[in-house]
Amino acid sequence: MRKIETVLFDLDDTLHDDTLAFQSAAEEVAREIEAEHGIDALALKRAYVAEAEGFWKRLSAEALAVKLSSVRAALWGSALRRVGLDDEALAERSAQRYNRYRTKYLSPFPDAVELLRTLRANGTKLGLVTNGFAETHREKIALLQIGDFFDAIFIADEVGMVKPDPLLFAHACTQLESSPARSAMVGDRYDRDIRGAALAGLYTVLVDVHGEAIPHDGPRPDAIVEEIGAVGAALLAAEGKGT
Repeated sequence: MRKIETVLFDLDDTLHDDTLAFQSAAEEVAREIEAEHGIDALALKRAYVAEAEGFWKRLSAEALAVKLSSVRAALWGSALRRVGLDDEALAERSAQRYNRYRTKYLSPFPDAVELLRTLRANGTKLGLVTNGFAETHREKIALLQIGDFFDAIFIADEVGMVKPDPLLFAHACTQLESSPARSAMVGDRYDRDIRGAALAGLYTVLVDVHGEAIPHDGPRPDAIVEEIGAVGAALLAAEGKGT
């Protein structure tokens, strides 16, 4: 049992359905390009999703100096080449359309808002820790209308660190005037959210929306839940207050 005074949250696919948002926007762009150029929209969508997921999986601190708008144009360029279109101008337009369309799908999970509200009411300090870029994530947080719940927001390019670096989680705890022993990390990805936080000494809660396998060579999450609405009970259980 431990006293948890501070809770850190991941953003994408933890507090809102980012998979739905980015794949829906990618499909909209792909269908427009299909109408204009006669390519297979679903093949282009799959190509973009693969490029984007690869980029975020490989993200390092050294990559944080690059503007995300440039990265997305490059990702669209690579995806377009996979379906036989080598057109830099089209890649730029595709990235701009994608950015615009994605905002339509941004909505927090209803249970996430209630969880944040309850934790705040109970006096818990809250931090948001994301591998995103401030260039787009500040706007995303505003559109989701969740920024006011957090005492501090830690975006990768603003702090110069990338999850799963344990130093990032320790830094967030220090900035919130807490310690890892009195803090928890809630996230949807084992490698990015759980591994580093556990190594830093935080209590960890995996929101297992992806059905990820837990590696045998890493620390196990302290709690695994299937959706964000179950996190509150997991945190209470950590303090010996569960039913």
